[in-house]
Amino acid sequence: MLHTDSGYILSGMSEKRSSEKPESKRLENLYRKAADPVLRTHLLMVWRMSVGDSVSEVAEMVGYSKKWTKEIKRRYESEGVEGLGDRRHSNPGAKERALLDDEGQAQLRQALLEGSPPGGGMWSGAKVARWIEQRNGLEKVHVQRGFEYLRKVGMSPQVPRPSNAEGASASEREAFKKLSR
Repeated sequence: MLHTDSGYILSGMSEKRSSEKPESKRLENLYRKAADPVLRTHLLMVWRMSVGDSVSEVAEMVGYSKKWTKEIKRRYESEGVEGLGDRRHSNPGAKERALLDDEGQAQLRQALLEGSPPGGGMWSGAKVARWIEQRNGLEKVHVQRGFEYLRKVGMSPQVPRPSNAEGASASEREAFKKLSR
């Protein structure tokens, strides 16, 4: 997250401004340098409103609702740039509600690397969800959560490449190999 002076309040964002104003230029520069996609979109929104685009125009430009665009504007006016960005990761209690802590994620990664899941086959979101259920003694873990943890530990679902049901015969494959050498 960017650490800037958040005490600055951009008054009257609805009035037309020249893009040469220092605050508009600063917002444009921050927008162009931002790597986080949510922060980048929020910076685009406040930058465009600072140069005079209406809330409706900005909402349409970025694909957000007018209500959410007004919320981003309000957060910027009250907290500055520090009020922008994705706040979902800092929700209170998020760590306590997590299905797997750091140790659990390490155990999952180890299980994924060791081989086949219980029941055989390849690891998938559903099989990771079942693994989490068994490890934590839970009644139900949704498949999507299993997929999220699969990705979180740096893995992806392993799906075998489909075979062609009407594929070439053994003799046709041999003939192809000879031609392609």
